[in-house]
Amino acid sequence: MRADIVPGAVFPDYTLPDHEEVDRSLSEIQGDDPMILTLARGHYCPKEHQQHLDLAGFQSKIGVAYTKIATISTDDHYHSLEFRASVGAFWPFLSDPGRTVQQDLDIQEYTDPDNNPMIPYTLVLKPGLVVHSIYNGYWFWGRPSVYDLWRDLREAFAEVRPDWDLAKPGLREAWERGDYSQFHGWDRQAEM
Repeated sequence: MRADIVPGAVFPDYTLPDHEEVDRSLSEIQGDDPMILTLARGHYCPKEHQQHLDLAGFQSKIGVAYTKIATISTDDHYHSLEFRASVGAFWPFLSDPGRTVQQDLDIQEYTDPDNNPMIPYTLVLKPGLVVHSIYNGYWFWGRPSVYDLWRDLREAFAEVRPDWDLAKPGLREAWERGDYSQFHGWDRQAEM
């Protein structure tokens, strides 16, 4: 992984075609929420299937927790679509058969010249694609469990959501004044 991709850095805002062949940027997918991003070997890898099956089992919690998830793989469109369906995922799978991400991040898995995948990393990104944590999944045990992700997301949310602790001094008073700017989701009520 490039030396500048570390916690606190901004991850590149790649734009790639998703499983519906629509070009999507990571920032568009993320919006203003934290995000789990997997950089996957591809459909052929049983380790990828296991990790993504675990994430698919976790996606209902991700969905209610104002969190996004995306996968980038070196698969072509057809294999990306097949991979997504085979694990029961509902999040965007981005295709990068030209290996733009692999080359830009310097994550070629040189031990597999037949498939030429990228080293499978998983990142937790705070809003603005800010790196919170990075996991190197070359070996399966290097990949985060859903418990690791839960912990990382708890930490990230506590950092980025002013209303994480409703007992924080001043929050109740702001709410009672009708100042919802510190309350995620509620800060947009005035726009509706």
